[in-house]
Amino acid sequence: MTLPHRAARQRPAAPAGAGGAASRMAAAALAAGLWLLAPGAVQAAVLDCELNGRSVNPSDGGSTAGKTGLMRCRHRDTGELQREQQLQNGVFMGLVRFYEKGKLAREHIVNAAGNIHGPAREFAPNGRVVREAVYDDGQERGLVRSFYPGGQLRRATFYPALGTDRPFVEFTERGQLSGLRCGEAPMLAPAVDDAKLCGFVGGPSQVELFDARGILRSRLSYLAGKRVRSQSFYDNGKPSVQDEIAGNQRTERHFSSEGVKRRETVWLLLERSAVKQREQEFSERGTLIRDQRWNSAGMPIGDDSYYLNGQPRAKSAYSGSGEARTVEITEFYDSGERAAKGRFKAAVRGRQVPIGTHQRFSEKGTLLAESIFDANGRITRERSWDENGELLSDDEVFEDGSRKAFVQ
Repeated sequence: MTLPHRAARQRPAAPAGAGGAASRMAAAALAAGLWLLAPGAVQAAVLDCELNGRSVNPSDGGSTAGKTGLMRCRHRDTGELQREQQLQNGVFMGLVRFYEKGKLAREHIVNAAGNIHGPAREFAPNGRVVREAVYDDGQERGLVRSFYPGGQLRRATFYPALGTDRPFVEFTERGQLSGLRCGEAPMLAPAVDDAKLCGFVGGPSQVELFDARGILRSRLSYLAGKRVRSQSFYDNGKPSVQDEIAGNQRTERHFSSEGVKRRETVWLLLERSAVKQREQEFSERGTLIRDQRWNSAGMPIGDDSYYLNGQPRAKSAYSGSGEARTVEITEFYDSGERAAKGRFKAAVRGRQVPIGTHQRFSEKGTLLAESIFDANGRITRERSWDENGELLSDDEVFEDGSRKAFVQ
């Protein structure tokens, strides 16, 4: 009996008498993701299948109904074994094996519902195991491991029966650690000693991660499964990002490829969130060019900027709360002399609205201009002076923008 076959991974269609068990089995295998690491599919072929020495057609339920045994399917032209599947009383249940070029590529067991249940393995052409897992009714459980063709451990992941916590560890082909995520407790033994790697014993751990070329990419420190410090690196070995936790404070630093700190951010760690407390930006030379600060509620309390020569460019100081919140902004010349100042409404929502008296000065400190705003941000009076302090104009400003000389 012949069977049209499109790919080595495709299972035979469900026999009519089997109640679609084979179809459920195929869907479960795909859903479980077992085939993601499998070798590529072969070209379309025609298979000949036999069970207990007799030809059968898995797509014809009549040929397998009520039968028990191990069905084998071979490539018609080459005679190479393609797959083996157990039947129990006409239902595809038990061992399933797939072959590539006559060599075992993967195997697992399916239950009566057609779901993978129990151990499952995949193999390299040299016969080494490249993946091994245990399934519970279609779901991966416990330690799942994958390997390089040479036999070195590539990745180990723990799938718990409850919850979503999935710690893992990854290695390069050189055997160097390349990735790590810790769980709430040690779970990755015997693949690795994550009790030590994740800081569950002996205090904070010190972990180094490498890329495939053997270049150091990051240093990590864990305590009781929580990452408390990390540092990543550029190709030249200079630090790229540092991230550390001390008490209820988290600090993150970013560096240029020359090793110059460009930004530092500090957060206050709360039970389920983090509130930014301070952020500083630095020039390519490492000089401070901006310094922002927030209170524990996340409201801004200061925002200062600087020229590259170190002199202040602008300073913003916040005060009050709610709708009465204001910010006073002072601007400076690069000489350090005051250039302008003014107050604004700084409610939580909405744009800043100028209020009160706003002034601009010369670099010598002489008052040059003054604008007065009402509580709604409308300008009501404007005055200007020359460099010698002589009054040039003094106007009253009306709602429509027209003006006239101010009269006492």
